[in-house]
Amino acid sequence: MPTSSCTTTHFFTVDVEEYFQVKALESVVSRDQWLTRPSRVARSVDMLLDTLARHDTRATFFCLGWLANNRAEVVRSIVHAGHEIASHGFSHERVTALSRGAFRDEVRSSKRALEDVAGTAVLGFRAPSFSIVPGFEWALDVLIEEGYRYDSSLFPIRRPGYGYPSALRAPHVIHRPVGQIVEFPLATTGIFRYRVPAAGGGYLRQFPLGVIRRAFREASERREPATFYIHPWEID
Repeated sequence: MPTSSCTTTHFFTVDVEEYFQVKALESVVSRDQWLTRPSRVARSVDMLLDTLARHDTRATFFCLGWLANNRAEVVRSIVHAGHEIASHGFSHERVTALSRGAFRDEVRSSKRALEDVAGTAVLGFRAPSFSIVPGFEWALDVLIEEGYRYDSSLFPIRRPGYGYPSALRAPHVIHRPVGQIVEFPLATTGIFRYRVPAAGGGYLRQFPLGVIRRAFREASERREPATFYIHPWEID
């Protein structure tokens, strides 16, 4: 996730997962059914890669380790197009549902699977559903111990399910007892006295496009890189 010294460079990121792996469908499609469902991720990723190529833009793709094991061609296509591979966990399990040991297994196995397929070091992580929330800061310690250099899980908002209201809005270094890690929080903007999410994803459908643009314009005025995200299934 590089930055430029002369202009404000914002970050285009993709959370790469199958449509049936989202939280909203977990009560309908169990994990032992994942391989029985039609896969659509390759087509959507190809569309994103074509769009990024037309605009000469490089992105970071946060991929599940499960994809490396079961849809390796998707990970390889991202690498061949010149983009960065980072981890989205192994099985799309939220941090809040895991013990410290289980989370370590998730991020370790994901890193190993992605690196084996991509042939490049995996340095970044984004928690499914942005689930590093207050009380789960130990997850950052695990990431540091497992060799991750940066995280992009903190969403500086207050809402049910996720959010880290006290998080800084700009990229910053988080110092922990075991070391340090760079944090790339998701983009937000203000509406009246409220801080609202404006980083992409479902918020592209919930807010007028002007709200999203304002968030990135404001970040540019502050000379702070802002982080945008999207899922492949959102353009399917």
